[in-house]
Amino acid sequence: MAQARGRNPLRSMMNDGPVRRRGRLAFIGEVWTELTRVTWPSREDAMRLTGLVLGVSAAVGAFLALWDLGFSELVERVFL
Repeated sequence: MAQARGRNPLRSMMNDGPVRRRGRLAFIGEVWTELTRVTWPSREDAMRLTGLVLGVSAAVGAFLALWDLGFSELVERVFL
């Protein structure tokens, strides 16, 4: 497929219109505005979800450690 010279195919797919340049302070202001619109979880929800992430991570880590131990034993007994 031929591409038109000088045109960015990704830019035409986005179809957002012209790119506007803004200063860093304007960007920080926009970030602050978006952060004020966020619905933050309660402290209890954050603690519960943090515990869940840590528990799942520990379980996956234990599973992978056992898998690695078993696999290394298998390789040592069969191939060495």
